Amino acid sequence: MSVPHELDDSVIVDRCLAGDTDAFELLVDRYHRVLFSVALRMLGDRDEAADATQTAFVKAYERLTGYRAEYRFFSWIYRILANECLNRLRARRPQEPLDTDVPGPGGPVDAFEAAERRRQVQAAILALTPEYREVIVLRHFADLSYDEIAQTLGIGAGTVKSRLYSARQQLCDRLGAWASSR
Repeated sequence: MSVPHELDDSVIVDRCLAGDTDAFELLVDRYHRVLFSVALRMLGDRDEAADATQTAFVKAYERLTGYRAEYRFFSWIYRILANECLNRLRARRPQEPLDTDVPGPGGPVDAFEAAERRRQVQAAILALTPEYREVIVLRHFADLSYDEIAQTLGIGAGTVKSRLYSARQQLCDRLGAWASSR
């Protein structure tokens, strides 16, 4: 059975629960990219982010009966992914930065500087506490509004703003020290 892209997530979930296992693929198609991006920013490793994203989708599928339609599906699956990422962070030893082998436009010096800048930004993001990292990733990489972040994390919009401010300050401090040392 074909499921149109225009359907609400809750309608798709209902179809899955009614036995249409192919309908879940639409949810994967809708949210895989943004969830992978979030996991990558949270974990800093592509393979681990891919594993965490896949695990989140498997857990979501297994727990579809627990999804409540009054909430956004993204918020619900995001919590599953965030918990998976936090568990992985707790289980690992030192954190590793993202692979920065992708050269940027221009010559080798420009490519090196761009790669170094990406590495430093990723290292600064990974150095944040999970609470600060979450709001930075959701705002700047998942492009969610303050209200969407608040709903996704189950906190107030004022708390989101406060955490974003503090996280940005910490990033500026870390990256400012890097920029002045160059």
